[in-house]
Amino acid sequence: MTKNENENKNKKPKLLDLKKIKTIPLAGRKSKVELQLAARPPQARGSFMDFWNGLPGVLAASNIKKVVEAVANAREKNKPVVLGMGAHPIKVGLSPLIIDLMRKGIITAVATNGAAIVHDFELAYLGRTSEDVAEELCKGTFGMARETGLFLNRAIKNGVKKNFSGLGQSIGALISRGRFPFKKKSIFAAGFELGIPVTVHVTIGADIIHMHPSADGAAIGEASLKDFRLFASVLSGLEGGVYINLGSAVVMPEVFLKALTVARNLGHMTRDITTVNMDFIQHYRPRENVLMRPTLRGGASYALTGHHEIMFPLLAAGIIERISDNLAQ
Repeated sequence: MTKNENENKNKKPKLLDLKKIKTIPLAGRKSKVELQLAARPPQARGSFMDFWNGLPGVLAASNIKKVVEAVANAREKNKPVVLGMGAHPIKVGLSPLIIDLMRKGIITAVATNGAAIVHDFELAYLGRTSEDVAEELCKGTFGMARETGLFLNRAIKNGVKKNFSGLGQSIGALISRGRFPFKKKSIFAAGFELGIPVTVHVTIGADIIHMHPSADGAAIGEASLKDFRLFASVLSGLEGGVYINLGSAVVMPEVFLKALTVARNLGHMTRDITTVNMDFIQHYRPRENVLMRPTLRGGASYALTGHHEIMFPLLAAGIIERISDNLAQ
């Protein structure tokens, strides 16, 4: 061991002297949390509004209330509230809530991926959906339900021949006009009957109906392209409105970004908008394409994290309570 090494070994570490630390009065310091923001314990048999008003006024609880205010303000000013979604909200039983918000004039347009028409159709046709993918894949029968492929592919081709506005309207017409025992639970049928745009943005090869011999790529592409242009038209009027992305991690965030670009490129003012992402995990594309980039120069954005089957009913109830006076008129 060298002389320097031996000296360093025996040297005691110097502790920083804190005697001259400067402090400030607690009362004069800015605090982010205060008791008036704390939650209030729920009461047995209390009303929903008692529960809602008792939520703490911080973080996600504060944000969901801000989203409710944004939706209510948009509809009071006759501005759009657009719901973009994957198929999972349908699979977890949210269709009745979405349809109710459509009928109440709260949701003014819906945009979905291609899988949504599969589950919407099967629920309207049979009252059940969502197969065991692993089991059916082992047997080579995954996605091979005869009626699903036949009815949906036929409706898409017929819709192109009849010059419907897009793929969504084609499916809505099929279910609304057909003998489907559970058609009242169909988002697409509701859109068709109410005159509310419900668009479908297809990824070729991603949906089970593309595996069927009845699939027509030209018809699927033409119908979905029409829906993209219809969606862009909807977003051209989004100024002062709200866009909610419910559970789509890739397709709808990408489609939303492109459709919004088209609207802005054509000179439509879409700066003062509110965007919301609702999912179990906050993924990259929804964060960037829905929340951050579209509101870079104005507007507001909110991330609400949690299970769709809990968070969306909570949001819907908050909205309905907030605008209940208007709904009663």
